[in-house]
Amino acid sequence: MKLTSSDLSSFLQSYAVNKKIFVGYSGGVDSHVLLHLLANSIAKKKNITAVYIHHGLQKGADDWQLHCQKTAADLGVQFLAVSVAGRATKGESPEEAARNARYQAFTGLMNQDDVLLFAQHEQDQLETVLLQLFRGAGLKGLSGMPVETQIGAGRLLRPLLETSQDDILNYANTYQLKWIEDPSNQDSAYDRNYLRHQVLPLIELRWQGVQQSVLRSAKHCADAQHLLSTKAKLDMLALYDKQSQSLDIATLLLKDSVQQQWLVREWMNHLNLRMPSMKVLDSILLDICLARSDANPIVQFEGCTIRRYQNRLYRVVETKRADLATELEWLNIEQPLVLSDNTQLSVMNSESGIAMRYFKDTKICIKYRSGGEKISLPKRSGHHSLKKLYQEANIPPWQRESLPLIYLDGEIAAIADLWISSKFYAHENESCYNIVWQESS
Repeated sequence: MKLTSSDLSSFLQSYAVNKKIFVGYSGGVDSHVLLHLLANSIAKKKNITAVYIHHGLQKGADDWQLHCQKTAADLGVQFLAVSVAGRATKGESPEEAARNARYQAFTGLMNQDDVLLFAQHEQDQLETVLLQLFRGAGLKGLSGMPVETQIGAGRLLRPLLETSQDDILNYANTYQLKWIEDPSNQDSAYDRNYLRHQVLPLIELRWQGVQQSVLRSAKHCADAQHLLSTKAKLDMLALYDKQSQSLDIATLLLKDSVQQQWLVREWMNHLNLRMPSMKVLDSILLDICLARSDANPIVQFEGCTIRRYQNRLYRVVETKRADLATELEWLNIEQPLVLSDNTQLSVMNSESGIAMRYFKDTKICIKYRSGGEKISLPKRSGHHSLKKLYQEANIPPWQRESLPLIYLDGEIAAIADLWISSKFYAHENESCYNIVWQESS
């Protein structure tokens, strides 16, 4: 894209950008040029917000934030500073930790139809592709950064990906822009800086035009990835259960090993997980899918676990667990009762459910399964153990312990919002409540 207002306007129009626009603004030359160009391309500047991410890792970060705030004010756009903890945890590089912190911060800002713009350019794309190559990435990694991708509820766009850094510097000098030079960009201890300052100059001396050649290869990889991914997604959806978000293992194992890898990757991509390493992928396919029927293998990955139940593959999000020893008294059923795992119980008027008369002058308690509980159900004879009911309903074992049991004067009246005891079930034309169990607001 040429660095003109008309070209940027055409770009935004082609991606149907017409609402709130966030710009990742570090104060460096690239993001300054993008913000300056955007401010001169859009009539409604109130729709533009420059976002400065304060990592707290550089001594000059406070001054840089003030510089960015002043620049945004001079351009007539809104400004927002977000502080993040960008320190690396075990297994993370400093670059990865900072990048993850930034993306989490930006994701939290995005609402439906919002757009985030990054100023990454041709040189950034070249470095990304080479770094992915050195890390042994597959087609997706070797495709480089896409122009458009989803971030949270909104979209991330990179309008300068086909713009050279020389063009960006010429624009900045033409308009006499003042930008920040981050000293860490010269530190070759970081992989990207080492590649930029030590490796690429030597490569470009030997192979002139290597940048365009690598980017052309990346485009070929992106095209191949798109074709294969489209086919794999269709095949994956044939094995996918939308309600449980699980994958049929038996049918998966009928495929050859390469197809299995693609299907699992597409499943994880469908669940908005990042692409797994080959080590994680092998653990899922070998340790989980091929495990003994009585085994309960688990693979930890990106804040969740991958598990198997009834020959299906599940992604289980790690959430706050219920305090199973807790016994809560529900003093006022007209108000929702928030539980220790951040779910809540409430009641609503219904045509069927627990008769309202049972709630009058009654002690209402919430407990969790301890073992041996049974319940009688409407239109079914006998008493049924909770274990059997959970198995009949195909409720995975890791979800069972968190189901709240509603007791009325010491007797089980309901199991979450799934079953109601026949003893408390309302007769025909009798006023009643239905139990609602959901995430707490």
